[in-house]
Parts: sequence; C-alpha cells; structure tokens
Amino acid sequence: MRAAVIQFPGSNCDRDMAVALRSVAGDNSTQMVWHKETDLPEGLDLVAIPGGFSFGDYLRCGAIAAQSPIARAIVKHAERGGYVLGVCNGFQVLTETGLLPGALMRNAGLKFLCKPVQMTVQTADSAFTSGYAKGDKITVPVAHHDGNYTADPKTLARLQGDARVAFTYDDNPNGSIADIAGVLSENRRVLGMMPHPERALESAHGGTDGAALFRGLAEAMALA
Repeated sequence: MRAAVIQFPGSNCDRDMAVALRSVAGDNSTQMVWHKETDLPEGLDLVAIPGGFSFGDYLRCGAIAAQSPIARAIVKHAERGGYVLGVCNGFQVLTETGLLPGALMRNAGLKFLCKPVQMTVQTADSAFTSGYAKGDKITVPVAHHDGNYTADPKTLARLQGDARVAFTYDDNPNGSIADIAGVLSENRRVLGMMPHPERALESAHGGTDGAALFRGLAEAMALA
C-alpha cells in the first residue's frame, strides 16, 4: 500500500497518521505532501487527510484547505477510484470538497471535546471497515469542536439505505444526526470520520481498537 498524508498549516495529527500507515505498510510506504503541491506522488493507493486545525479553522473548518492546490489533486484521485481517508479536520475537508455529503457543525454543547468514545461499526463492507465485524463495539478518542455531523433528510435516508454510515456513536457526544461518527462515499472508497483511529493503535495509547482499521485497509489493498 502506497499512501500520502497531506499537511496543511495547522495540521497536528499528520505524523500520527503517517506512523499508523507505516505500521501496517512499511517504513517507506507513506509520503508527506505539503498543501501547496499541485500533484500527488505517482502510484498512490491512499490519500490521508489528518486532523488538526487547517488554516486556523478560519471561515469554516476545512473550508480554506478545500481550496488549496493539493485539494484538486485529491478530488481527481478520488474520481479515478483512489482511496481517501479523512479524520477529524480531514472529514471536514472532505465535506467541503464535496467528496462526502453533509457538513460538520459546532458541537451541540458548544465545547471542545477530547475523550475516548465508544462506537458501533455499522458496516464491514468497505476497505476501511473490513478489519471489523458489523456490530463490533470499539473505543476511539475524539478531539474536536466542530464534530456535529448534519445532513438533510434525503441525504440521511440515502446514507442509511445504502449502508454508507460506517460508524455511529453509542453515547452521542456532539449532537450528530443519527449518532453518525463516520460516512462512506458512494463507491465506498472515501471515508470521513471524526474519531481518531491513529490515536488508538497501541496499549500505551490507552486502547488498540483503531489498529484494525489500518490492518484491514492494508490487507484489502494487498488483495485488490
């Protein structure tokens, strides 16, 4: 699996994401790509957009990042059938680019949240969730101020009807509609999620439930 991690001014989970990807794909598997680049490296399988506060979260979270030069290359990569993972701020960027539907709004409690949360895996039918079984309960940390996922009723019905809700919160911490913690694109090759699986890889992190996402992703790519 060849991957790239996008870096914006204000990204703060880029190295964590790279460590997670290298842990399953090897030390030379993952490159860092600065937001001013106009092209992605050749032969990529996966583009990962990490968490943080790109451009200081000015305007709307992810809005400026979605207009950066590299964003156009990410959209083209996805349109070619490439895989894209957006975590936290990365999820916000994906909704701003239109690669995923809906929007991330201010948390219902109007406070920054930073804590482990329990989620339910709603589908194992994607490269991202193939390391789990549908119905699995996993604990992964969140760290966000604008993680309240919202979508219009028609979009929500489509997401649920097509089994494109990847994860739901068991105890919804931010007010997200239908408890949604992560959603998939129509071709199931783009995933956006607010919780941070890259922060739940080792026992030293307090839990390892995020590791299966990266293992499953690498195994799915190897079989593709």
